[in-house]
Amino acid sequence: MNQIESYDVLVVGSGSAGAMAALRAAAQGISVLIVEKTHKYGGTSAASGGVLWIPNHQLTPNDDSREQALQYLNQLVRGTIQRDRLEAFVDQGPQMIRFLKSEGIGVMPAAWPDYFPDVPGARADRSIICGTFDGRELGDKFTLMREQYTRFKLLNRYAMDLAEFFAISTRGKGWIMAFLKILWRYWSDLGTRSMTRRDRRFTSGAALMGQVYKRVFERGVEVRLETRLDELLVTDGVVKGIRVSSFGRCYEIAARHGVVLCAGGFEWNQALRDRYFPVPGMTRHSSTPEDANRGEALLAGTRIGAATEHTEAGWWIPTMHMPMPAVSNFEEIHQAAFDVGRPHSVCVNREGARFVDEACGYDDFGDAMVADQLKTGANTPCWLVFDANFRSKFTAGGFMPTAIMPDRSIPPDWWDHYIFRADSVEALAAKIHVPAAALQQTVANMNQYAHTGTDPQFGRGGNAYDRMFGDPSVQPNPCLGRIEKPPYYAVAINLGDLGTKGGLKADARGRVLDGNGKPIPQLYAAGNNSGTPFGNRYPGAGATIGPAMTFAYVAADDIAARAGKPVEAHACSIRAAA
Repeated sequence: MNQIESYDVLVVGSGSAGAMAALRAAAQGISVLIVEKTHKYGGTSAASGGVLWIPNHQLTPNDDSREQALQYLNQLVRGTIQRDRLEAFVDQGPQMIRFLKSEGIGVMPAAWPDYFPDVPGARADRSIICGTFDGRELGDKFTLMREQYTRFKLLNRYAMDLAEFFAISTRGKGWIMAFLKILWRYWSDLGTRSMTRRDRRFTSGAALMGQVYKRVFERGVEVRLETRLDELLVTDGVVKGIRVSSFGRCYEIAARHGVVLCAGGFEWNQALRDRYFPVPGMTRHSSTPEDANRGEALLAGTRIGAATEHTEAGWWIPTMHMPMPAVSNFEEIHQAAFDVGRPHSVCVNREGARFVDEACGYDDFGDAMVADQLKTGANTPCWLVFDANFRSKFTAGGFMPTAIMPDRSIPPDWWDHYIFRADSVEALAAKIHVPAAALQQTVANMNQYAHTGTDPQFGRGGNAYDRMFGDPSVQPNPCLGRIEKPPYYAVAINLGDLGTKGGLKADARGRVLDGNGKPIPQLYAAGNNSGTPFGNRYPGAGATIGPAMTFAYVAADDIAARAGKPVEAHACSIRAAA
């Protein structure tokens, strides 16, 4: 090969996995190049909630343990998984967090219940978040990080952290002061306003990626944007580099010690969705960056004999679509993860029947949509039906509460296309083509459940996770409120996703395996480019980014060991056991 340049390690993709692989490798004196096919770095992670699920993280004194984490996970896992890979995640996750802390990255646990809080071993302190980050600390790379979606911004412009979002979206205590504080913080920042419309205050996923990339850049790592992976270069069975393209120019880059694929999943490739998913859904219903994750790295791996696993499912999340502000010809996707479980509402299929505990974890909600679609053919999309009480207090995807977005402000061409309204349940049923008698009975049932506080069908509000996103002013069950105040509304809910759960099959050291279960020399994968260690389960908030960063960390250590670089003793347990 006649490469123009070479590095010890090439990282494909700039999300949380790619950033961690580069940071950990660079910290050990290994030269790294990150290639990113889009014009922004940070990947899906920068536009996400930025949460990491890491059991036994040891950030605060508590009684969590390896044994308790595995007790919980062993109860959840369905189907075939790689047991040693699952245990490697549990063992190495805390080490990865320790490394982040050593790099000065401010991570902290959040009081977020595991998604199956009644399962033995579950806790409410395994999800980790990052504090707000000042994007101007990235210097001239400030505006090049991928931005948060407008759905995570107040009035499509102002950055909000999670506490501010929940206060404003539910009109919780102090929401007006939070609203005014956000506006003042933005408009008083005259220096940034003179440069860009973008808020310098990075929250959620942008906060995580901002902190990590500050350290990546300080270590001299280059992120080469608009550079797409076209092919893995193999010599005598060993991955020796990559062929990339940028604005039509194709060239090769050599990797002396390894290539780490961290380029996300395949949710924006309809052909791959149709091939792998039992209910494919549509690419446009994904809530990840538009047209970004198309599976190029997955396909490059399979072309050289790599195996795949867990490709049958996505990280599901209910979404809805509505026009972009002031541009009605173009639509954008909004997540409805918590909206579907708020009181004064119900979700029904197109037969007018419930099919799930609406307040459950969003991945479980998606699983229920898939199961109901396979059973009835009357789901995907389903309907979120709610009354004026709900409308006044809660978001419905992109539709904000009436205090912020009153009905009169909704453009006329949105009504009965994106949001439906009627003076009675019967009239609403006619508009959304759902059997009126069935919908009326479902609403009557929900009103009875709200009175007793018990949902005998699906147990809505019966566990800590459900109740976390309910309304404490609604009693006796914060997730069940009567649906009785006209007008009545409905929005269509799509089978959306946060990416795909399946990808290249990688082992406990992050090495990509071939069809015979043997590692492909010098090829690694992490994040949604590889199969999740959890199979088709979503154990807690951050169960995508947590393993992504953990196995990127593990892969970098494995490469460092092969390259003869010193590796911290606490990170060597996998290699010693392998």
